[in-house]
Amino acid sequence: LSVIGLGAWAIGGPWQWGWGKQDDDDSIRTIHRALDLGINWIDTAAVYGLGHSEEIVGKALKGVREQVFVATKCGLVWSSKGKIRNDLSPASIRKEAEDSLRRLNTDYIDLYQIHWPDPRTPIEKSWREMVKLQKEGKVRYIGVSNFDVTLMEKAETIAHVDSLQPLYNFIDRAAEKEILPYCQENGTGVIVYSPMKSGLLTGKFDSERLAADDWRSKSGDFKEPRLSEILGLVESLQPFAKKYNISVGQLAIGWVLKNSAVTSAIVGARRPEQIEENAAAAEIEIDSADWGEIDKLIKNFN
Repeated sequence: LSVIGLGAWAIGGPWQWGWGKQDDDDSIRTIHRALDLGINWIDTAAVYGLGHSEEIVGKALKGVREQVFVATKCGLVWSSKGKIRNDLSPASIRKEAEDSLRRLNTDYIDLYQIHWPDPRTPIEKSWREMVKLQKEGKVRYIGVSNFDVTLMEKAETIAHVDSLQPLYNFIDRAAEKEILPYCQENGTGVIVYSPMKSGLLTGKFDSERLAADDWRSKSGDFKEPRLSEILGLVESLQPFAKKYNISVGQLAIGWVLKNSAVTSAIVGARRPEQIEENAAAAEIEIDSADWGEIDKLIKNFN
């Protein structure tokens, strides 16, 4: 995988956990620009836009599917009214996989991931179905998202967990304690999501620009006093960004990538110019002394 992958959550458009309206043509142009820049994989999920994100990814990859590593997820299903619920029963996983294959317009999924744990279904039962899909060639690799070590260990008794997708950034560092060391020790790839904390760590965040139906307007991190605290940290990092002629967002991506347990970072984008800036973060080089100072600021904040 390229060290940066394109996240396709926002391009799903409006739904319960959406980011507001999104132009499909912009989404397709963004995907094409990402590929031009050397990003070779896309992370989406069935639930993003209630299937719409997968459909857009499928359209964008027409004619170039074989050149792109496609990751999607299962385990969150929706009713006819758009109400979301967990379901990791084998029958649901099977149906979701078939639906994702159809929407993505492909014969196989490169990485199929369980999106969130389902407390009503034993993970062993769900994981056996994931292994079946893999053996049938419908998926190439199987992984999990938002899992703790205990759940990964249970899955590992049945088949190797190829990858984990955890939340990880300057602010959300819980994965450092047990999850990242476990993955590194057991050969499980780590593709982190939200390295820029859904826009808060870009250095460009403006709450006035949030759409009324943007999920972030309901999040505590995007409300006072927490919002000002986080933006204060961003401001304290601006001198380092200026020194290296980069944005704080690029600094945030570079920071997660320097962790030796991290394989790649998922970075969302809705317009071509956003992915151009984000992709450049793969190339940044910061002196170890400056990383040390940055780490101090982050540690003091947390």
